[in-house]
Amino acid sequence: MKPLKADLLLLFVTVCWGSSYLFMKVGLDSVSEFNLIALRFGLAFLFASAIFYRRFMKIDRATVKFAALLGFILFIIFTLVTFGLKTTTTSNAGFLISLTVIFVPLISTVVYRNKPETKLIISILLAIIGIALLTIQLPFRIQFGDLLCIAAAFCYAIHILVVGSAAHKVDTLNLGILQLGFAGFFGFVFSLLLETPTFPDSTISWIAILALSILCSGVGFILQIVAQQYTTPVRTGLIFSLEPVFAAIVGVVFAHEVITGAGYIGAALMLFGVILSSIK
Repeated sequence: MKPLKADLLLLFVTVCWGSSYLFMKVGLDSVSEFNLIALRFGLAFLFASAIFYRRFMKIDRATVKFAALLGFILFIIFTLVTFGLKTTTTSNAGFLISLTVIFVPLISTVVYRNKPETKLIISILLAIIGIALLTIQLPFRIQFGDLLCIAAAFCYAIHILVVGSAAHKVDTLNLGILQLGFAGFFGFVFSLLLETPTFPDSTISWIAILALSILCSGVGFILQIVAQQYTTPVRTGLIFSLEPVFAAIVGVVFAHEVITGAGYIGAALMLFGVILSSIK
């Protein structure tokens, strides 16, 4: 696959994920948090494994190990995002998750002990200022959901780096499918322990959960792993920085959310910071 095609696939994934925050908010009106995660990833796993069952039957031990790790990270990410959406907006969640593109080079710098570049330091400062403008509201407090979304962005940076390593060692399609199964399994276990698992009780909730399962999870995460084999983690993060743009559009158009003037300035600073961190 050529790098341009891989970038276009990642852009399509970004569009899907930009709409996922609204679907999650709708789904949470009908089912609880861990229940939603179990349904989202469990249905995605069944959908993908049924389509690619011949390929899926050839999984090996290395793929299972990487998939278990990635599935657990996905579970943590969406636990943070799902609970975060209880106290923040879809627009805020989308912008804060874009901090992933800051965390990717930052974690790489720490792990490989490279001296941080000046542009990386500037990008982090811009991102911090942007977060303050976007999330701090009178009487000057940050919502707990905003902090959870920032933590999710950090975890997703780890996910991208692990995928970048695993994509060159195992079958990417099987890895993408199997990680969904593990994420759904962890969600189901926690739902059994802490909740009462149920199915959605309305048509709109079923539509939201099926969209999350098939489009945002099944298609999105499998394409991410397949495409990332032909690009770099930093480039992946740069493309994913466009996610808040689509999240904001969906939030404003369908959920009638409002972004303040300071919020627009903060979002612009964040986007400029994440782009600056990735360009040469």
